[in-house]
Amino acid sequence: MSTVGTTLLLLPVAVAAGTLGALLGLGGGIILVPVLLFVFHVPIHYALGASLVSVIATSSGSAAAYVRDRLSNLRVGMFLEIATTAGAVSGAFLLGHIDARVVEVIFALALLSSTLGLGRQHDGEAPADVPEHPLAKRLRLGGDYYDSRLGANVSYRVAAVPAGLGVMYCAGVLSGLLGIGSGTFKVIALDLCMRLPFKVSTATSNFMMGVTAAASAGFYYAHGYINPGISAPVALGVLIGATLGTRLMVRLRSATLRRIFVPVLIVAGLYMLLQGVGA
Repeated sequence: MSTVGTTLLLLPVAVAAGTLGALLGLGGGIILVPVLLFVFHVPIHYALGASLVSVIATSSGSAAAYVRDRLSNLRVGMFLEIATTAGAVSGAFLLGHIDARVVEVIFALALLSSTLGLGRQHDGEAPADVPEHPLAKRLRLGGDYYDSRLGANVSYRVAAVPAGLGVMYCAGVLSGLLGIGSGTFKVIALDLCMRLPFKVSTATSNFMMGVTAAASAGFYYAHGYINPGISAPVALGVLIGATLGTRLMVRLRSATLRRIFVPVLIVAGLYMLLQGVGA
């Protein structure tokens, strides 16, 4: 698994994963894990360890740029981490007490159904006439950023904070119970529920995933699940891809990013559904 040939093959895959992860706030694991499992025949624990490295690398490569450009909403991200962390603890507690395949099917159906809402969303950079939730107003969760493509400042408000917290809690349960990333649910919570601009949703999701992944890194490392022969080319490729993704993000319209995100979401939902039914 540490040969030069494998490294050279892993690099372009990792670059693609890092680019997509930075653009869509998914962390890159959605590409890496299936490829490592079915193409390179890497054992599941090592594949998940490499996926964790990809999440940290994506967040490291993109978070600084997104924070500098004010695309990441730090107040929203840190506030929602409360629900994600609580969900992860709940998921870890339920591990062994509930059939993981049932959970996978439920979450897969939730992912697939959410594509309907994403497909109907606006084509503008920020949703219009968003009713600001009282808690969002109290915590000053709204914000603004400069869109270089538009050459203008984009202001936005935050809606439906309880709904966003609920979806984030489910994302944490999914992560703790199944040991997989939950970037898709983070983006859904921020975009569909709380009505943030799509660019802000994906940038904030990237920031949040880095915080969450850092908490899990010690466990994987202590158990020897982070194989340098796999993780090193993955980290390098994902970091390169994340840098490319951040540069692409500012040049693309939110509607374009959404059109990329929806088919990726469908693939992720179908993959999880097949996993759940044992296919």
